[in-house]
Amino acid sequence: MNQPTTTKPTTFRWTIVGLLFLATTVNYLDRQVLSLTWKDFIAPEFHWDNNDYGNITALFSIFYAASMIFAGKFVDWMDTKKGFLWAIGVWSVGAVLHAFCGIATSGIILGDWFVGFEGAKHNIATVKDVSRVINVSVALFIFARLILAIGEAGNFPAAIKTTAEYFPKKDRALATSIFNAGATVGALAAPISIPFIAKALGWEMAFIIIGALGFLWMGIWIFYYKKPHEHPKVNQGELDYINQDIDTTIIEDLSQPKTTFTLAQCFKYRQTWAFVFGKFMTDGVWWFYLFWTPAYLSSVYGMDSTQSAFPLFVLYMITLVSIVGGWLPTYFVEKKGMNPYSGRMKAMLIFAFFPLLALLAQSTGKISYWFPVLIIGIAGAAHQAWSANIFSTVGDMFPKKAIATITGIGGLAGGIGSTIINKSSGLLFDYSHKAWTTVDGVPLLEKFPQYAEQRLPEGFFEQLEKSGAVVIDGIDKGYMIIFSFCAVAYLIAWFVMKSLVPTYKIIKE
Repeated sequence: MNQPTTTKPTTFRWTIVGLLFLATTVNYLDRQVLSLTWKDFIAPEFHWDNNDYGNITALFSIFYAASMIFAGKFVDWMDTKKGFLWAIGVWSVGAVLHAFCGIATSGIILGDWFVGFEGAKHNIATVKDVSRVINVSVALFIFARLILAIGEAGNFPAAIKTTAEYFPKKDRALATSIFNAGATVGALAAPISIPFIAKALGWEMAFIIIGALGFLWMGIWIFYYKKPHEHPKVNQGELDYINQDIDTTIIEDLSQPKTTFTLAQCFKYRQTWAFVFGKFMTDGVWWFYLFWTPAYLSSVYGMDSTQSAFPLFVLYMITLVSIVGGWLPTYFVEKKGMNPYSGRMKAMLIFAFFPLLALLAQSTGKISYWFPVLIIGIAGAAHQAWSANIFSTVGDMFPKKAIATITGIGGLAGGIGSTIINKSSGLLFDYSHKAWTTVDGVPLLEKFPQYAEQRLPEGFFEQLEKSGAVVIDGIDKGYMIIFSFCAVAYLIAWFVMKSLVPTYKIIKE
């Protein structure tokens, strides 16, 4: 194709990063609507407890994990443009479907399908069989989460593949950290928008409005994305910069028949297993912070979703510091002469120490809730910095034809880890809420043994406190256990990854 004649390289690659950033922002907004509405709006309507919510988030993680491995292959097969369109289209449909779970619950239980959101809520309130309401509503939300997960699984494989197309290796961590900051911005925008939409218009409209953003992004992507060598906004100077480290023995020649990496091939390499273990150990930590922090502020500090909006905003604002995660390995490579993998692993070791602060979250929370908010924010920033670099290790060592597939395999591992932590958290929090709570110094289950196998009535602790009883909720001990795991997960992951791949070694198949 004819390139512009100007000798100054264009910088269109950063515009592409901007689009990836917006897609990731929408991705995380859609993912967070449930976590910010379930406690105050959805749980009272459907009678959910922590275990019900934990089941939904755990199954979402399973669906996301399973979808990731196929999403990577799908993106490699469809290629970047079509693969991304399919992904965001499917997840936007899934996001909107959540809004109709109440109507579907009314229809399944009472046969009344043709009602509005308020009519469905009224119908559900008349059902005496609470367990049926719980089971039907949870099943419907799980189905909506399945559709959401299938689509969202394509975001990171497609984004990582796009980054590998538009950036040389030394800049990929920075580009990844920028688009990955969309996760932080989505998490940042969510608490100052979603609860207020839900309060003003109903929780259903929160899902619909946020879900519609994905369809808007699709329109931009259709008209704006092309491969670098085909794009009229990329001149020869920028194309030369993008392709500066292409090794024809590693990167497939575009003139040759297109081949792909099979899954069996991928698992032959220690590099794959290092990436898989790193994702397994650490992805669940971020998802725990994302899904459970609003519930944590509610359960431990008694905040509703609008009261927790500002602390959550501050928490996620802190995580924006994670953009340094892309700059630091570039510094090690350019200024210290390290190879990309060594520079990245050194940066990741530094980031792995910051989550240790989570060990102090519960104890300092007795002074002020701002301490755990700030600590979780710092730990979240460290995770996002870590995440940008662990994703980039794939592009450092694998050919482009394998990147989306390897990313998908790592996403599967991360999703399995996330499933374990989300399900365990729901079970642990409900257990600690009953087994480790005291009423006037007496264990709750010793005073009320009938609740050993039953759900606690809604507002039970509030009624006890109104009667003059001194209630010390044991749920904070449950959170302390999970925080402790989150604190050490990154160091464990780093040492295992380093032992599997001690030195920089490129895959040349």
